[in-house]
Amino acid sequence: MDRRQRKTREAIFHAFTELLSKKDFNHITVGEIIARADVGRATFYAHFETKEFLLKEFCRELFCHVFDTASREHDHRHIFSCEGTDSVFLHLYQHFQKNDNNLLSLLSSQNNELFLQYFRSNLDMLIESQLPYLQSRKRDILPDSYWRNHIASSFVETLKWWIANGMTESPETITEYFLQVI
Repeated sequence: MDRRQRKTREAIFHAFTELLSKKDFNHITVGEIIARADVGRATFYAHFETKEFLLKEFCRELFCHVFDTASREHDHRHIFSCEGTDSVFLHLYQHFQKNDNNLLSLLSSQNNELFLQYFRSNLDMLIESQLPYLQSRKRDILPDSYWRNHIASSFVETLKWWIANGMTESPETITEYFLQVI
């Protein structure tokens, strides 16, 4: 992707996240996104097939950032930025605590099931990459597919619980809670 395309994509992501802070996902129109991003409709559709695809790419960008930061590969530019941590799970909780790019707006929107579906799909890939580090926690009796599902479900439910309870615990504490139950 050349610099111009990257800047356009970032402008669309930025407009999208600004709108998310004001409206539910299902009430945001492509017209509002392109007006705020100051791009044409054809330009939007050259980057994203639909508003839902934009959301999917937003989730992919978050996880790509987490993967790159965890592996110390910083040659890719992301809409998310931070120093990262040794724990990819702590890293994700930190982004939610900062409400980076209005992540909490996506969770609280009426259409959060779509966000959770895309989030979960990317989370599954992240978990797959972390299995060697988590293997010591797995009981031999558990099938691998059940184990991966349990980790992903526990992460999402821990996140929901943390948000519902006002996020009073630090990301480090909530990561420890999560790791204790897997």
